[in-house]
Amino acid sequence: MRKAGRIVAAILDVLKKRIEPGIITEELETITVHELSRHGATSSFKGYRDFPASLCISVNEELVHGIPGKRVIEEGDIVSLDVGALFEGFHGDAAITVGVGRISLHAKALLEATEGALSAGIAIARSGARLGDISAAIQSFAESRGFSVVREYVGHGIGRQMHEEPQIPNYGSPGQGPFLKRGMTLALEPMVNAGGWRTKVEGNGWTVATADGSLCAHFENTIAINDYGAEILTSLG
Repeated sequence: MRKAGRIVAAILDVLKKRIEPGIITEELETITVHELSRHGATSSFKGYRDFPASLCISVNEELVHGIPGKRVIEEGDIVSLDVGALFEGFHGDAAITVGVGRISLHAKALLEATEGALSAGIAIARSGARLGDISAAIQSFAESRGFSVVREYVGHGIGRQMHEEPQIPNYGSPGQGPFLKRGMTLALEPMVNAGGWRTKVEGNGWTVATADGSLCAHFENTIAINDYGAEILTSLG
């Protein structure tokens, strides 16, 4: 899983460097396909429940599961990039949200809060902790910054399948849920809205957007639980 995770991290690093005003979202899909092939991996996403692409790309009020196409990325957009790679029988899954050019202070605060919520969840993940401890840490961090966490979509276990048990809500109470055990591999993914927490599915049947049209952000890492804490598998380090 470390190998799959490093591949995902490397692809996200390439995409982050290539995204700029004027690029078309399907160009980022082409880059993703090329990078997966270059690393000898295949996409965790393409064909999964008939999803048509290797990259999920979601812009501004779009939260997750956006489909690459003819949309032109513009100055000031915030863009979520979600990549999954299957390598030697194991999956890695991670996401980042990046600002394109100069973004608003409000958008910057949203990105910082969402990435910080992910870090807060990872910091508390260790053998002997409860699943609800992670959920509560994510929720507390995001809401303390004035934002809301999405309820309808959650993090998940990951390994030989992209989506495994347990489900990991981004909200909840500490001391609740199953105990974390050494060797568990999880995909933590805070999804945070600038407005209300509710979402809707767009007409293509895939793209999830905020119900009120507010901005949203999504950060994700695949981690492995150890006695001392959590190892981030989707890292270049």
